[in-house]
Amino acid sequence: MTATSALIILPWVLGPLLAIMTFMFIFRIVLTWYPEVEQEKFPFKLVIWPTEPFLAPTRKLIPPIGGVDITPIVWVGLFSLVREILLGQQGLITMAITSVQAAA
Repeated sequence: MTATSALIILPWVLGPLLAIMTFMFIFRIVLTWYPEVEQEKFPFKLVIWPTEPFLAPTRKLIPPIGGVDITPIVWVGLFSLVREILLGQQGLITMAITSVQAAA
């Protein structure tokens, strides 16, 4: 696989991955509204497992405000920012692909 083909495949992998993680953090925001939900049970565990490694260290830096955990909101913002910087209209990967295609 050449560097050009890897660069072209990268948005097809990275875009959905960042979108899925953003969706999971939004789901975590909704879960904070329902503290009585048993997060160790099946459907919720699928969202807790991949997001908790991001949220646990962030909670040490940003404590809950008024009893509300805002760390999922922080991560939604960060993942959205990274997605826009890399894959947006003026994103780094998008511009690199455009320049490679223009050179070919």
